[in-house]
Amino acid sequence: MSNLASNSTNVANQSAFYLNTKNTWLLPDGVVDLLSTEAVKQETLRYQLTRILISHGYEFISPPMIEYTESLLGYASEDVKLQTFKIIDQLTGRLMGVRADITPQIARIDARLHNNQDTSNPSKSISRYCYAGHVIYTMPKGLFGSRTPLQLGAEIFGTDSLASEVELLDVLFTLLDSTDVIEQSHIDIGHVAIFQQLCQLASVPTHLQEKLIELYANKALPELKLLTSKMSQFGELANDFYVLGEAGNDLQKLSERLSTQAKHDAIIAKALSDLTYLVSYLEDHWDANVSVDVTGLGYHYHTGVVFNVYVADESLPLIRGGRFSNHFHHEVDNTDAVRSGVGFSCELNRWQNHIQVHEQPFTVVPYSHVRTILHVPNHPDAPALKQAIDSLRQEGHRVIIALDETDEPEQTTHRLQVANGVWYLEHLAEN
Repeated sequence: MSNLASNSTNVANQSAFYLNTKNTWLLPDGVVDLLSTEAVKQETLRYQLTRILISHGYEFISPPMIEYTESLLGYASEDVKLQTFKIIDQLTGRLMGVRADITPQIARIDARLHNNQDTSNPSKSISRYCYAGHVIYTMPKGLFGSRTPLQLGAEIFGTDSLASEVELLDVLFTLLDSTDVIEQSHIDIGHVAIFQQLCQLASVPTHLQEKLIELYANKALPELKLLTSKMSQFGELANDFYVLGEAGNDLQKLSERLSTQAKHDAIIAKALSDLTYLVSYLEDHWDANVSVDVTGLGYHYHTGVVFNVYVADESLPLIRGGRFSNHFHHEVDNTDAVRSGVGFSCELNRWQNHIQVHEQPFTVVPYSHVRTILHVPNHPDAPALKQAIDSLRQEGHRVIIALDETDEPEQTTHRLQVANGVWYLEHLAEN
């Protein structure tokens, strides 16, 4: 019996080993390999967009993948905190995070650099940054979302002028235009300060604010009307919260229906004025398809204008952005300070689905030429062959020099041949 038991155990272990070995190539959900064409497409897109950002004066920055959680998540939203993988630093025992968003890292870098600047001159305090790097999510965004997207973005720090939103949106639409997706896109724009100021004026408790935000997100107008009808303790402002949901996509209608107190509030009036200007600007300068939603409150850390860009018929925004505040400690003055910022970010692995990259010709130098010319010392035809190869590569061809008779990949489009001392391309018929 012991031998039978031992044999059974061995068989079970061998089966388990076989199954484990058989499935070692499987990747986690939301994690994929990018091969050949798609990998080239993503890298081409990354290079193209970052070059545009750099040409507009944005300083390219590449933060590390991991940081201590104190700096990485100090002022991050709850969404980002939940999306962040935590690990233990084997050197110090401290808790570290694998970044799920690069914006907090850019804010940290700006705060550190700003500590060393002369802040008496406001013009010197404005900074522009851009970045492109992978982030890691604990959970995918959307049904088939990636957990390891390549994130690209741009940020402006040090000014709360509306001109910075205008500049950033100009840059954003330049990027869209450069990839020929501008006609497929539309931008949804809002302003969180309207809701925030109404809550401030009415002294709405936090739990009620969260409930209102939930109803806005779900576009649940009947439930919103019922809730606001029970908020009589907030006076005429109670109905304003319903008006935001019911008329929040029409700025003129919203302005007309807000209460007298809300209409005359300077912060709300400026927010409505800024939105009106931005909508007009985008329509006039970019012929953009613009919609408004003042209840699209975005991430919890946003403080002003927020926007989402959608492409084609996708339900999730391709690009998210808005204004926020970066809180940090100013070492020179030994005081807590705030830097206003505005930025956007996107996932290039989704953007690349909407672009086409022309396939480069793939040329093979047949092994017969390699063996009889390149492998022969001081062969008189070798310089001309090497020159032909260099010229093709400079023209954009992908050229390989065959290692043996079988070395001709499936994607080969041409062979480099010679006739009467002249090198020419033999085009291969498509299968």
